[in-house]
Amino acid sequence: MAMSALGRLFDACPVIAPIDCETSAGKGGNLVAMKDAGVITFLVYLDAAASGVEDVVVTVREATHGAGTGEQDLDVVTEYWRKAEATLDNDETWTRVTQTAGDITIAGATYATSEVLVAFSVRSAQLSANYTHVTVDLSDPGTVDRFGCVLGLRGDLDVQRAPENLAAPQKQEPPNKGHGLGPEP
Repeated sequence: MAMSALGRLFDACPVIAPIDCETSAGKGGNLVAMKDAGVITFLVYLDAAASGVEDVVVTVREATHGAGTGEQDLDVVTEYWRKAEATLDNDETWTRVTQTAGDITIAGATYATSEVLVAFSVRSAQLSANYTHVTVDLSDPGTVDRFGCVLGLRGDLDVQRAPENLAAPQKQEPPNKGHGLGPEP
């Protein structure tokens, strides 16, 4: 039997479970280790709001390890792909969007009452020196309930294996500095 694409081409990671962005605003996503992966593609899904014109902003962040130390904005997204329709039913085409490097703004005036799917990638090489993890945050769309979620697909895997043998990306711990147990590494 042929090896599945899961484990061979990509690994899937939950970043933000389905949430109401309005009541969970500013909730940062789970950090994803980029060790052993060359790229991560984020898939952001927003459902349609009943009303309103508030924007939702997708912010990419990086950290030096899985505990979130040194977390900071990572303004590297210059291109993303978007599908939008009142109800996404797989008859839509992707629209390429280019921008100056930074956050992605899903304009409420245009897309608040549409379901929206956004895809964009961040390469490991785009992380700042000594940064090893990435995540995304979804902003508060104002007073309107709008549900959303984010998945990460780690790709360009250094080690390919069957899904049941796929190693969990390790949350790297910070170095133990100043412990007084001998010279620093």
